Amino acid sequence: MSRGCFITVEGVEGVGKSTQIEALVERLRIHGLEVELTREPGGTEVGEAIRTLLLSPEYPPMHADTELLLMFAARAEHIQRRILPALEQGRWVVCDRFTDASYAYQGGGRGMPLERIAQLEQWVQGDFRPDATLLLDAPPEVGLARARARGPQDRFEQEAVAFFERVRAVYLQRAAAEPERFRVIDAARPLEAVRAEVCAVADALLEQCRA
Repeated sequence: MSRGCFITVEGVEGVGKSTQIEALVERLRIHGLEVELTREPGGTEVGEAIRTLLLSPEYPPMHADTELLLMFAARAEHIQRRILPALEQGRWVVCDRFTDASYAYQGGGRGMPLERIAQLEQWVQGDFRPDATLLLDAPPEVGLARARARGPQDRFEQEAVAFFERVRAVYLQRAAAEPERFRVIDAARPLEAVRAEVCAVADALLEQCRA
């Protein structure tokens, strides 16, 4: 049995990740693939409990080190308990955010040293990395307007626009540094235009991973 492909989807709040992830998964399944959909932080029972700690505004603010370590604690459980077993069984895994989000949010947004994040990445993941990453990109003010129109905001959605400008900058820097892994998609366009590109990327990934 061949190993599955690991695809991650990244972007700031309000870029339409949930909608476009649905389109991506649907497209892959049309091709007959068994696809497992998951998210970060979360993906496991332990990870979802950590997600609540990280996102709920009911808890007091936490130190940036605490936030970063909790992200990687959830990720360690996620990789070992869910992602790697699924890939080894030949399933494709689509994950709503992964380690690029730690560089963007904790590194760019919080100002944590990127070297510290890289050390945790190596400790938790070793050489394991996504096979492909879709970055849904839009100006933060566009995404935040969409996110805040949905209703109550989580702890990250309550951050100022400047926070998300730093997050976006790091995402784009990482995409520029790894063009072979990233596909940057303009998410400020109408929904159907974004969906069409996501489906085209899915078709291309299928050819690439099966080659």
